[in-house]
Amino acid sequence: MFYNVLNYPAAPPSNREEILETIIDRYEPDIFMICELETEEGGEEILNSSLNDDSNNYSSAPFLSNFSNSDVELHQLLYYNNQKFELLQSQRITTSIRDINWYTLELISDDLVNNPITIEVFVCHLKASRGVENEVKRLDMVEEFIDNYSNLDENAYVIFAGDLNLYSSDEPAYEELLDANNKITLVDPINTPGDWSSNSNFSSIHTQSTRISSDEFGDFGSGGGLDDRFDFILVSENMIDNDELGYVPNSYFSFGNNGNCYNQRIDDVDCTGVYDSTLRDALYDMSDHLPVVMELQTNQRLLTTPDFEEVSNVIQLNSGTIIEDILSLQISNNSESINFEIYNTLGQKLKTFSANGKGTTTISIEELSNGMYYLIPVNVRSNTIKFVKKN
Repeated sequence: MFYNVLNYPAAPPSNREEILETIIDRYEPDIFMICELETEEGGEEILNSSLNDDSNNYSSAPFLSNFSNSDVELHQLLYYNNQKFELLQSQRITTSIRDINWYTLELISDDLVNNPITIEVFVCHLKASRGVENEVKRLDMVEEFIDNYSNLDENAYVIFAGDLNLYSSDEPAYEELLDANNKITLVDPINTPGDWSSNSNFSSIHTQSTRISSDEFGDFGSGGGLDDRFDFILVSENMIDNDELGYVPNSYFSFGNNGNCYNQRIDDVDCTGVYDSTLRDALYDMSDHLPVVMELQTNQRLLTTPDFEEVSNVIQLNSGTIIEDILSLQISNNSESINFEIYNTLGQKLKTFSANGKGTTTISIEELSNGMYYLIPVNVRSNTIKFVKKN
């Protein structure tokens, strides 16, 4: 899910963390990307109150203040399901307007060591408004992103999401993003070219504006009714028809848009359909944008907490994931012993040892260099454990 959360947390109403919780609970995204975040405190509020209201399954990337323009106080941020992904890195690409945030996520799967899957996620907020000058500024931002392809493998899985402020598929920025001559070709999963703005033929994919007027919201956001497609999730071409990691066909939606709300506010009584009034009321109060959502699928088995709970072999680190010289494990297992292997991030096996099936076991890892490692139980079905060796 990508969502422009509209000047969060300054814009009214004052309980938007609760409103966002209602929206999140309907879709429960594993990757949640936002723009128009004003402060680090606002980001923490979304994490703690909107996402982790009944669990601790979500983590946040670090909040990075905008480097591109000191006058811009709107930021992007990524949240992720920490039972399915690990954040490997968080960076920024500077442009003339706003940063483009770059995150690398790794899928937590049972084939993590031999076949790791990473996703390069870029979250942006392109220059707003009509006119040739603003189109050029949007293109400039996109070209800074495209230049960053030199840092990526041509087979990388890429997600490019954001409020792109595009009015039609003829805009240079959109054409540049989808240019087949680029090192990495991006595709629009719903492939609906045309003049999106103020065109009822595209009413089902419009994302802005959820409101007729911004008067009751302290002039935050835009009015005019639902008539623009500003919000996008693009993916690299290799994620189409790919069993390892791929886009699920027909899973891309303007979330909350029943397709019958052209030039209306999203909570209008006539905008009925699969998205009910409770959700649409929340979307109206939350932002002048709708979220966009899509699904991904993989043929790898995810090592999620529910799977751990289904088996009796539970292995935990006693002292966190950052280890100095002694690895201490708490083991709950019905067998007499467990064989372990330790691998580095290149998939090289560096150490083997055995431990009793129950209780606490310690093993020296003093000989390992600083870095990330994977502890894999060999002869039982259990969870793989990541840890970092650091002196």
